Amino acid sequence: MTDSIRPFLKWAGGKFKLSHWINQYLPESPCLVEPFVGAAAIFLNSSFDHYRLNDCNPDLINLYLRLQQDGIPFIEYCQSFFTPKNNTAERYYLFRARFNCISNSSEKAALFLYLNRHGFNGLCRYNSKGVFNVPIGDYVKPYFPYTEMLAFHKKAQRAIFTCEDFTLCMRKASPEEVIYCDPPYYPLNDSAYFTRYHLADFSLEKQALLAQLCVELQQQGTRLIVSNHAIPATRRLYKQAQKLVFRNVQRNISAKGEDRAMVQELLALYL
Repeated sequence: MTDSIRPFLKWAGGKFKLSHWINQYLPESPCLVEPFVGAAAIFLNSSFDHYRLNDCNPDLINLYLRLQQDGIPFIEYCQSFFTPKNNTAERYYLFRARFNCISNSSEKAALFLYLNRHGFNGLCRYNSKGVFNVPIGDYVKPYFPYTEMLAFHKKAQRAIFTCEDFTLCMRKASPEEVIYCDPPYYPLNDSAYFTRYHLADFSLEKQALLAQLCVELQQQGTRLIVSNHAIPATRRLYKQAQKLVFRNVQRNISAKGEDRAMVQELLALYL
């Protein structure tokens, strides 16, 4: 591949800057499976014939399905929300309240994009009742990702999107498919342990379940790669992988975007 394709969503822990590094470890296969697709950087910057893309967040998958199916008319509809009139706290909280009271629809998908681009740090956060509660950010003119959305729409014609638990998605994989897992990361410390990405927390028990499932599936002939922080806890979790590889990356270490530090990224290879 030549030029990298940037995801159209802001996303904590997104893999755009690491996509080339990760891709070099993905083996050849007719299909890539992503149980935690997130902003879909690996999907956008890899060269598989087919994709199965899953996420537990129904709002994210609703947006992807609308974009896949409706293309340019949907992109232009989303763009209609990106106006100076709508870049105010009053309009943001009005749209956020509207988003929280409607069911899956083109409007809800467009509002998810609006909230992602206008909200604080591009966070995706819900309370225990499933209410999206990210406050407004401070952006003079939020960027509308027309080109990036169009690229996603075109490539999404090769993808199947699902919204289910990661274990179900992974157990459906055949030996011919390759799985790339980018789960919510193991916390670097207690204060960094934010896991409420939607209704279900990604607990330490689920971190262990994912590692165990990787071993089980690899023994059945499935090839897998998993990303996480490279810390003692994850080195223990993934000690049964065929190989662990590492890379230094710069990450936010708090809610403040300026608080950054070098941390080490781990790839556990079950190949």
